[in-house]
Amino acid sequence: MQFLFPAFLFALAALAIPVIIHLFHFRRFKKVYFTNVRFLKEVKEETSARSRLRNLLVLLMRLLAVAFLVFAFAQPFIPQEDAEVQQGNKAVSLFIDNSFSMQALSQDVPLVEKAKQRAREIVQAYAPTDEFQILTNDFEGRHQRMVSQEDAIALIDEIKPGPAVRQLSEVLTRQRQALSTAEADNEVVYHISDFQRNITDIEAVSDTTLEFNLVPLQAVQEKNISIDSAWFTNPVPMPNQPNPLVVRVRNLTEAAAENVRLSIRYEGENKPVGTLTVPAESSVVDTVNISIQRTGWHEARLNITDFPIQFDDNYHIAFNVKEQIRVLAINEQQPNRFLTAAFQGINNFKIDNLPSQALDYSQFGNYDMIVLNDLRTVSSGLGFELRQYVQDGGNLLVFPSRNADVSTYRGFLTGFPANELQQFEERPRQVGQINTDAFIFNDVFENRSANLKLPATQGNFSLSNFANRGEEPLLTYRDGSVLLARYQNGQGNLYLSAAPLSDEYNDLVRNGEIFVPMLFKMSVSSRQGQQLSYTIGQDATIVAPHDATSSDIVYKLQGEAEEFIPEQRIIGAKVYLTVGQQVDEAGYYDLFLQPENPLGTYAFNYDRRESDLDYYSPDELAEYVGPLASLINVADNAVLTATIEERSQGIPLWRWCLILALVFLGVEVLLLRFWEV
Repeated sequence: MQFLFPAFLFALAALAIPVIIHLFHFRRFKKVYFTNVRFLKEVKEETSARSRLRNLLVLLMRLLAVAFLVFAFAQPFIPQEDAEVQQGNKAVSLFIDNSFSMQALSQDVPLVEKAKQRAREIVQAYAPTDEFQILTNDFEGRHQRMVSQEDAIALIDEIKPGPAVRQLSEVLTRQRQALSTAEADNEVVYHISDFQRNITDIEAVSDTTLEFNLVPLQAVQEKNISIDSAWFTNPVPMPNQPNPLVVRVRNLTEAAAENVRLSIRYEGENKPVGTLTVPAESSVVDTVNISIQRTGWHEARLNITDFPIQFDDNYHIAFNVKEQIRVLAINEQQPNRFLTAAFQGINNFKIDNLPSQALDYSQFGNYDMIVLNDLRTVSSGLGFELRQYVQDGGNLLVFPSRNADVSTYRGFLTGFPANELQQFEERPRQVGQINTDAFIFNDVFENRSANLKLPATQGNFSLSNFANRGEEPLLTYRDGSVLLARYQNGQGNLYLSAAPLSDEYNDLVRNGEIFVPMLFKMSVSSRQGQQLSYTIGQDATIVAPHDATSSDIVYKLQGEAEEFIPEQRIIGAKVYLTVGQQVDEAGYYDLFLQPENPLGTYAFNYDRRESDLDYYSPDELAEYVGPLASLINVADNAVLTATIEERSQGIPLWRWCLILALVFLGVEVLLLRFWEV
């Protein structure tokens, strides 16, 4: 047994008072004069032993009453095993998991409602003078301050499920920050959650200075089917061409899911795709063919039906079908007529030819591909801008001049890094192999003649052969040396030809079966491509084209129910919009610079990490956290308040002490009133 306020035990000195009263309580005899002493014989003699026993019992009752009254003020308690009862005011931080996985049911009640009830019980277990932090996945500013017990209950009542998902380590960091501002003697932390495995990084629990408590909640239903992702097989969707859209559906149950109906809403119409059978704890992909009839921005929504976890049953995508694929050809002198004719012959393509002396670097970002044609030198300034263009997702095709300055090309190509130009050799050579596994040429020659004519050159530069440059050969001579190669850099691609583009040295320009589809695939091959959707809370930055000239520019994103101004940063021909936590609802958000003139549409989906309803069991949590945290696991219908009080205060005995003090006082009164001596 221990005492919460042991200083009150000094009041036990008051036990001396009843003892002193008992010792000095002498009966004073009164002198009475009698005229005749013969009547004294009739006075009854008092039994001294009986009187002494009663007085001792009265003294004992008084001592016990005073002692237990002192004990009541000292508040004795029996501490719980492995729990340390702390004195003084407490700062209590409660994290209530309000992610979508908490919509799962526990005895027909959503887990988030069960979590709110547990949070109320915890708050009520503490004193009104204690301070509280109520934290959710939303990380709102108002949740980052300490509040009173009454305000804490009000904040708990306002909690609703939301799309945000936080790792355990992120929540702990946030709680430590709030507790550091509290003026309290003790700090206590609670996590009320379903503790999904993929977001519970238990290894982050390492701070032994906090009293850390885990309150696990378990759902009755632990199964879910979700649309995981979707993507086009082609990097850029094109009008009047097949545009296969691949959809992945995941089954997160231990039993196969049959007859899962998949549908798509596109151009205002709901179209059934078919039914799927998804094996247990696995995924399947299906293909939806989208027929695009117009250019501009498009919205599509994929749907399945699943209950009760429904936030991941829809998947929104938005994509832009460009009116034109823009290509910039930078020429030393005259434009190459074969290159210009090839691009002019492809629908929706537009080529601009500019001399190398009249370039506006800020406009590079408006082009899908840049072609260097017959440049003798590449200046350091142009080289830097081209490397930045490729890193940001552009495609660069380089045809060096016959008289190229190898030293300037070497400095330019090394920065990617790519293999370097070496000596030019004037000798006829024949291409012996096309890499049909590469994106540029795959699916290009399926319907071509078996006698496809391969390109030949009359002269070419030899290329260095560094293994660490990440070279992907596309066209290879018969001796194994490379004519055309691809190098990935950042989000874009560099395509380097070892031969000039001039038909004097290269008959590739006259080979329409290879040259035209090659240029088409190169123009749309950017790794960045087009992001079909963003994940709420994860993808914090949207990259959009920027062509406004005013410095006073404010971009806005507008959804069905909300509008906000994201943080914006303009670099060259692009604007970088930082969304952060401003998007709350899945759906479509239009980008505006001027009212009623949307610049683009962007789709947002809920975080699919919440789809995996695989939880840590209470036994696993207890094993992993060990002595660093305490596990509070009570029955669903049990009230948590008493458990918390016992953990934080032990088993209190002051009420029993007060009752016993009153009992002993009552016994004293009975002794004095009814024990006649």
